[in-house]
Amino acid sequence: MVHLVTPPELTDAERARTILAAADSLALSVNRGDLRYECVALHTVDAASRLLLLDPADPCLTAELAAAPGSGLAAYAEFTDIAPIAVRDRVRARLALSGRLTPAGPDTLVLRPARVALSVDDTVRTLDAATLGAATPDPLAAREAELLGHLDTGHADILVQLAELARQGDLSGIDRIRPVRLDRRGLVLRLEGADGATDDVRLGFLTEARGPYDVGLCIQELLDPATARR
Repeated sequence: MVHLVTPPELTDAERARTILAAADSLALSVNRGDLRYECVALHTVDAASRLLLLDPADPCLTAELAAAPGSGLAAYAEFTDIAPIAVRDRVRARLALSGRLTPAGPDTLVLRPARVALSVDDTVRTLDAATLGAATPDPLAAREAELLGHLDTGHADILVQLAELARQGDLSGIDRIRPVRLDRRGLVLRLEGADGATDDVRLGFLTEARGPYDVGLCIQELLDPATARR
């Protein structure tokens, strides 16, 4: 469960678009699951949120595409958003795109999503393709892993201060504090208890980060609002 100290969160469409931008792998199912591929470093996403794939060069898929009508094959792409910090229960969200898969040029396929499903904390939110296409990825997405790693290994004191802010100073029973998600609007910390219990707390930034170099100021503003932006 995530507690909000201040409410800002990415919209579902922004969260989905960010997962698409940051993912380096996906699972592709074609023709009702008859064909399934694990695609690593084989995809990009265009401005309209269409999924562009390097052709896996499978004869079965080639034959299916050749025999398919002009609208292409029914296909389903699955993405898993995993926290870059090594904690238990690292899956932060799952994203599924379903639509039609068609050739898009030499050695390239395109999946045009008709339905988008974002699953977070066992709750599934459905988006339409137009809403996803209108969203933009979070500006921290490409550097999130690096920024979280820097916080995790080099700023234990700041993590304690942030956790105290989130819990109104009460860290009794908390054994370790780990940063597990970061976006332009806030930071999620995982509080790990000595008994194995965990609690995820979100701190919303007072000012949105425009890019990676704003994150330090945003955190300092949370800890000391009176002096951070002087």
